[in-house]
Amino acid sequence: MKTCKKSVLALGIQASLFAAAMGLSPALMAQESDKDQAQEEAKLERIMVTAQRRVQSTQEVPISIATLSGEKFDALFSGGEDIQALANKIPGLYAESSNGRAAPRFYIRGLGNTDFDLAASQPVSVIMDDVVMENVILKSFPLFDIAQAEVIRGPQGTLFGRNTTAGMVKFTTARPTQDFEAYTKLGVGNLGTLNFEGAASGGLTDEISARLSVLSQNRDDYIDNGFTGEKDFTGGHEEKAARLQLQYESGDFKALLNVHGRDLDGTSSVFRANVLTKGSNELNENYDRDTVYYNDGDGNFQKYENFGSSLTLEYDFNGMTLTSVTAQENADGNGKGDIDGGTEAGPGFIPFQAVTEDQLDDLEQFTQEIRLASDTETGLEWQVGAFYFDSSFGVTSIDGFFGATSVYHENKSWAVFGQSTYDLNDRWDVTAGIRYTYDEKDFWVGQQNVDGFALVIGAAAVQDYDPINVDDGQVSWELATNYRLTESTSLFARVANGFRAQSIQGRDVAFESAPSVADSETIQSFEVGGKSDLLDDSLRLNGALFYYTIDDIQLSAIGGQSQGNQLLNADKGTGYGFEVDAEWRASKNLVIGGGFSYNNTELEDANLLVAPCGSGMCTPTDPLDANGRAYIDGNPFPQAPETIATVNARYDIPVPSGEIYFYTDVAYQGKTNLFLYESEEFHTDGNYEAGLRIGYLNFDNEYELALFGRNITDQDNLKGAIDFNNLTGFVNEPRIYGIEFKKSFY
Repeated sequence: MKTCKKSVLALGIQASLFAAAMGLSPALMAQESDKDQAQEEAKLERIMVTAQRRVQSTQEVPISIATLSGEKFDALFSGGEDIQALANKIPGLYAESSNGRAAPRFYIRGLGNTDFDLAASQPVSVIMDDVVMENVILKSFPLFDIAQAEVIRGPQGTLFGRNTTAGMVKFTTARPTQDFEAYTKLGVGNLGTLNFEGAASGGLTDEISARLSVLSQNRDDYIDNGFTGEKDFTGGHEEKAARLQLQYESGDFKALLNVHGRDLDGTSSVFRANVLTKGSNELNENYDRDTVYYNDGDGNFQKYENFGSSLTLEYDFNGMTLTSVTAQENADGNGKGDIDGGTEAGPGFIPFQAVTEDQLDDLEQFTQEIRLASDTETGLEWQVGAFYFDSSFGVTSIDGFFGATSVYHENKSWAVFGQSTYDLNDRWDVTAGIRYTYDEKDFWVGQQNVDGFALVIGAAAVQDYDPINVDDGQVSWELATNYRLTESTSLFARVANGFRAQSIQGRDVAFESAPSVADSETIQSFEVGGKSDLLDDSLRLNGALFYYTIDDIQLSAIGGQSQGNQLLNADKGTGYGFEVDAEWRASKNLVIGGGFSYNNTELEDANLLVAPCGSGMCTPTDPLDANGRAYIDGNPFPQAPETIATVNARYDIPVPSGEIYFYTDVAYQGKTNLFLYESEEFHTDGNYEAGLRIGYLNFDNEYELALFGRNITDQDNLKGAIDFNNLTGFVNEPRIYGIEFKKSFY
C-alpha cells in the first residue's frame, strides 16, 4: 500500500513539474481582489465565506470570523513554513507543536490542548475542502494552492460537530476551472531553502475540468552537534505534496474528485537542555540556535506519509441542493527525539537521559456527510444533514527505558443536524441550529516489549490493562441574530453550545502506568459583536465580545515529576475577552490591516492537583500540598496567549507595465503560561515576529519577482518546554530570507 501511495504522489509531482517546464503552471496569481475595481475606487473587496455551509459575505454572518487569502496568505508561507505559521497572524488564533511540522496544536480564544501524543484530542477542528482532519498528523497537511483560510471562532457544534468547542480553521483549495489558468512559483533562500509550488487548471471536455497542484519544500540541516562535532546535523526538512482534482458539471449535477498525498522527511522539535535558568524565563548562555548537544535521537528525525481522497456530489432540484461528501484519509510514519536535549555531560545538570520514538501505525479515517439545503436567499433558508465518522490507528512508543509498547484506538461517531435562518424583515434575521451527536471510543493495549534495563530497575515485564470502551450522546445547539443598522453596518449576537467527546490517552502504558480517560466537556458560549464597512467602504472594522464556560474541561497533565501524560477533567473553565479585525484602504496605493485580541482564561477547581517540575529544578508559584503537588485553581489555560496583536501594511508604486510594492507584517504574543501550573520559568511574554516582502509585479506578462524575509529580526522566542528532567526548551523558526519568482498563465 505504501508503494502505491508513493507512486501516486511521485507521478503527480513529476507531471506538474513537466507541465511547469512546458509553460503550463499554478494558482491564481491573478491580482484579483486588490488589483481590480476595488483598488481603482479605493475600496475594500467583498469577502465571501462558507462558515455556515453556504456562500455568504463575512459581513452578513452572525459569527466572529477572520480570513486569509491571496497575497497575505502567500507572504506568510514564502519561506517554506508549515501550518503553524498561522499562529498569532489572526487575533485569537495560536498554534504550536513539540512534534516539529507533523502535529500542530491549535488554540482559539485561549482554548486548546497541550497533549503532544499522536492520539491527542483537540477542541479546534481543522477542515480541509469540507473534510474534517481529526488526527494531529492529518491536521498538518501542507498548505498550497489555497483559495482561502477561514478562522471561525467559538463553538461550532451545530454544523461541524463534536470537538469544535473552541472553533475551527477551515481551508478551501483552488478549484478546477474550464478556462485555462496556471502558475509556477520558485523560492530560493538561506539555509539551503528551496521551495516550488505550482498548479495547472483547465477544461478537458465541455463537462470535465481538472486541476493539478504540487508543492516541494526543502531546507538543509543547519544545526551542528556540539557533542559529536558533526556539522549540519539536524534542523532541515524535505516535504512533497500533490493534489489532483477532477470536476464534472452537467446541468444540475456536479461531482468533484479530490486525490491528494504528502511525504515528509523532516526534523521533530529541537529540544535544548537547560536553556532556562532557575528563577528566570529568559534564554541563557546554554542556548545557541545553531548548536545542540545530542547523544541520542538520530537527529530528531520525523517521517510521515499521508494519502487521501474525497468525492463531493451536488444535485440541484426544486429550489434545493443535495450534497454528499465521502472521504478517506490514511497516514503512517514515525518520529524520534532526544527529549532531555543534551548528554550526561550537559549542558547543565541532566538527571537522566531520555529518548523517545513514536510511530503512527495505519491511520484510517472514513467520513460521510449528506446535506440537503434550500437555495433561497431571502425569507427562510434551511439545511439538514447527517454525518458519519470512523477512525482507527495504533501508536507505538519506544523509549530508552521501557522498550516498545503499542496501543490502539478506534472511534465511531454519527450525527444528525439542522439549521435555519429566517428574515424577520429586510434588516433583521434569526438563525437557529441543533445537532445530536453520538460518539464511541475503544482502546486496548497490544504488544509490550520490555527491555533489560526496565527489568533491572524493577518494572514488570508486562502489565495487563483491560480494554476501555466509552460512549456519549449529546445535543449541541445555537441561536444567533444579525441586525443591519445600515447597508454597511450590522450587529450580531450568538449563544452556542457544544461538546468535545470523551478522550482516552494510553501513552503512559509505555511507562508502566495505566491509561487515562477524560469525560466529555461541554461549553456554553455568549458573544455579541458588530461588523461595518465605513468611509465609503474603505475601512472594514469587525469586533466581538465573548464569554464562555466549560463544564468538565478536558486537560492534559504533561511531564512534571510524574513524567506522565494523564488526562483529567477540571470542574470548570471560563474565558472572556474580545477581538477586533480591521482593514483600511487609506488610498489606492496603501492598505493597512491588523487586529487585536484579549483572552482571559481561568481554571476553576479548588481540589485539582498536578505534579510540577521534577527534581525541584523550577520555581512553582502555585500553592503546594504535602506531596509537592500544585493546586492549579485560578490558573490560566496552558498555551493561551492573553493578548495577540497583528499589523500588516502594503504600499505600491505604479511603474510601466506593473508596480513595485512593499509588504510587511508584525505579530505579537502576550503573556502565555506553558503548563497547567505556574512557575517563574515556564511562561513567555512579548514574543513577536516580523515579515517583509519587496516585489515587482509585471501585469502585462503576468509575473512577479520578490525579495522576502520571515522572522526578519531573528527573534529567539521560547515556544514550549520539557519540565520532567531539566529546564529544556524549544524555540521558533530562524530567520529565513530569499528571492521568489512567480509566473502565471491564462
